[in-house]
Amino acid sequence: MLRITSMQNTQVKEAVKLQNRRQRDDSGLFLIEGYRELKRAVEGGISIQKLFICPNLFLGENEEELIDTIESMGALEIECTKAVFTKLSYRDRPDGLLGIGVQMGMSLGTLGAQMGENPLLVIAEGIEKPGNLGSIMRSADGVGADGVIVCDRCTDIYNPNVVRASVGTLFTLPVVEAGGSEVFSWLQSHNIQTVATSPAAEEDFTDADLHGPVAIIVGTEQLGLSEMWLKASDTKVSIPMRGSADSLNVATATTLLLYEVLRQRKAGYPLGSDLLR
Repeated sequence: MLRITSMQNTQVKEAVKLQNRRQRDDSGLFLIEGYRELKRAVEGGISIQKLFICPNLFLGENEEELIDTIESMGALEIECTKAVFTKLSYRDRPDGLLGIGVQMGMSLGTLGAQMGENPLLVIAEGIEKPGNLGSIMRSADGVGADGVIVCDRCTDIYNPNVVRASVGTLFTLPVVEAGGSEVFSWLQSHNIQTVATSPAAEEDFTDADLHGPVAIIVGTEQLGLSEMWLKASDTKVSIPMRGSADSLNVATATTLLLYEVLRQRKAGYPLGSDLLR
C-alpha cells in the first residue's frame, strides 16, 4: 500500500486529469467514486487499476471488505489524507473511496448475443446532461432492461456524473455507444419495435402496445429526437401534459415509459387493448 500526503504527488495529478473527457478518451480509463458504485463495478467485472482510500471519510459500509476484494483483483491501494482525497473527489460529501477503472467498450453484436427472447432496450440519442443519462441507466436497470444504447453521444458515458447518477448501474447493465443509422438497422435486423417519444405524437404511451420486443427512443433535452428517428420509428407516443409545460425531463419521461412496458408485460396485455374494452 502507498500512502500519500502531498497534493502534488504524481498519482494524485494523474487521477485528477481523468475528470477531463479528453484524458479519459486518450487513456481508456475513468473514475469510479463511492462505495455503491465501486461495489457494482466489482459485480460487473470492471478492471480497477488503482483504489484511493481515506479511512477518515468512511461511512461504515463494509469498506474494508470491499477494499480487500478490489485489492485481490490486482488494484494498487493508495491511502490518502483527507485533504488529498478531497482534491481527488468530485463529490460534495466524499465517502473515502475512489477507483480508476478501465473502460468497457461493449458492441451491438455482444448486446445482441446477450439479449433475452423479449428484449427491452432504451435508445438515448444525443443526451446532453450527464445526470439525465445516468438516471436513464438507473431506470433501465430498475425494470430489468436488456440494455441502453447511446446514439450520437454528447455526453461521455464515463463522465463522473454519469457514474454517480447511475449509482453504478452503468457497470451491471449492458451499455453500448453507436451511430444512429447503425443502431436503427440493427434493431430492424432483430425485429425490435421502435417507439419514438414526441410531445406532438397523437397516441398516449399507455395506449401503445409495448409488451413485445421494444426499444424506447428518447432524444435531447432541448430539441427531442432527430427527424431520422421520428420518421423511421414504428410507433410514436406522447405523455399527456395537463399543465403549462409541454414535456417532462427526458429521464423522467424514459422512466414512465419503461415502467409502462413492465406493467404491460406483467398484465399480459396493454391498457389500451380491446381486451379491456
